[in-house]
Amino acid sequence: MSPETEIQIIAVMTAVACSLVGVFLVLRRMALMSDAITHSILFGIVLAFFAVENTASPFLIIAAALTGVLTVAAVEALNRTGLVREDASIGLVFPLFFSLGVILISHYAGDVHLDLDAVLLGELAFAPFNRMIIGGADWGAQILWVITPILAANAAFVFFFYKELKLSTFDAALAAALGFSPLLLHYLLMTLVSVTAVGAFDAVGSILVVALMIAPPAAAYLLTERLSRMLAISAVLGAGAAIGGYWLARLLDASIAGSIATIAGAIFGLTWIFAPRQGLLAAAFRRARQRREFAGIMLVIHLHNHEDLPEAAEENCIPHLHSALGWSEKFAAETVSRAESDDLIRRGGADSLNLTERGRTAARDALTI
Repeated sequence: MSPETEIQIIAVMTAVACSLVGVFLVLRRMALMSDAITHSILFGIVLAFFAVENTASPFLIIAAALTGVLTVAAVEALNRTGLVREDASIGLVFPLFFSLGVILISHYAGDVHLDLDAVLLGELAFAPFNRMIIGGADWGAQILWVITPILAANAAFVFFFYKELKLSTFDAALAAALGFSPLLLHYLLMTLVSVTAVGAFDAVGSILVVALMIAPPAAAYLLTERLSRMLAISAVLGAGAAIGGYWLARLLDASIAGSIATIAGAIFGLTWIFAPRQGLLAAAFRRARQRREFAGIMLVIHLHNHEDLPEAAEENCIPHLHSALGWSEKFAAETVSRAESDDLIRRGGADSLNLTERGRTAARDALTI
């Protein structure tokens, strides 16, 4: 397998692993928590390194996962006091752990491959050079042997606990009433987030981990309301960002991790604008349609209120709509034209407007709501 292929496989597997757990972070309004975990687990990595003095040791992943769970517990403990909001709790806890990790690295680990650039930025281009050698045989890049079980664990967790995760995410009180343990599921999820983050640290860095945990799930959230589809779309978008980012980096001779994060952000940006139901354009069209519909209702109500009255000749005519309803001449003409097409009104002489029977019914219905 060529290094280029290995890099793409590593990127795709990392993206899919991050996207699967990221969906639940987005749904639980815990996007900031991913940033907190991916930074605070540096403290656990450093402590574990000092204990085993080996950056490839699995104890680093275990220690990082425990630190991530500790971060979540500390944030929730502060939040439960009612004195500090959740975002403020996150802002208090993760800088503390991250700063402790930075201090320990700068003072005691400056001569080993455990530096801030590796942790924050990562470098996928170097991942294929760290090989797994067993019995003199080359078994591939080391990171593949780390990210593969992490991806399998994430997929298995989502598959086997899908119903429980869905219920506890959308209605934790009902889940508890039915005998499930939302708290246990929450901490299991946070443990997987921590393990996923540290597993991808050496290859992609914490910045890309945060991008992959948030951007594809957030884009999927705008595209569908069904959890099963959201998980699938998130994984596909994450994989697409990984492949697209790799080839963008090749084209520009730039950072692979940075390019993947850029593509992930671009995917979310395009989705945010063009999503069929929740995108900016769809919302703008929906507001415009609602404005037109409301204008039609206002028109028939106005005509109905003055119908058969002495002032009807003056009030129920096109030129008077500008002053009576505050419409521009163009908007008034467009509204009258649509109402006429919908058989709500008919034009009379001298620009007068008359309600049809359908228009009267529509006006009465609107007034009784």
